[in-house]
This record gives sequence, C-alpha cells and structure tokens, in this order.
Amino acid sequence: MTKAELVKAIAAQTGVEAVTVATVVEQMMEEIRQSMIGGENVYLRGFGSFILKHRAQKVARNIAKNTSITIPAHNIPAFKPSKEFMDKVK
Repeated sequence: MTKAELVKAIAAQTGVEAVTVATVVEQMMEEIRQSMIGGENVYLRGFGSFILKHRAQKVARNIAKNTSITIPAHNIPAFKPSKEFMDKVK
C-alpha cells in the first residue's frame, strides 16, 4: 500500500476530504522523523515503536581494492511492531 492509497482509504472510511487526510498523514510522518532525528523514540500503543538502534564502530574490507575501512558508530531508525500487531499479522 502506498501513501496515496492509504490517504484514499482513510478518506473513504472517515468521510474527511483526501487533502486534509494527506496533510495529517504527512505531518504525522514529519513529527516521527523529527523526533527520531532528535534522538527520541516514538511509541504508538497497539501499533509499535519507532526506535533508534545503535551500531558500534567496525572495520570493513573493500575486497576489490584489498583495503580496510573503518565505519564509525552510528544510529539507524527501526520499527518494532507491538505484540498485538504481531499476533494479528500471524
């Protein structure tokens, strides 16, 4: 399902104009994005959590040039579905 399909489905189920729904969906994604950029996790009960996972520094190899490079420690965004969500998907 794409964002456009999501907006259409929500608009059809709620009777709210698609433009308004699109604005709300876009703003929700932006708030989640900004919270995670600021180092804060986002928890949505019954749905899941948008969390930051820390990756430690490591040494990687470039096989083509036979060299080693150091990848610095960094955070990556991740989604962890709630238990209820996982049970319904199974």
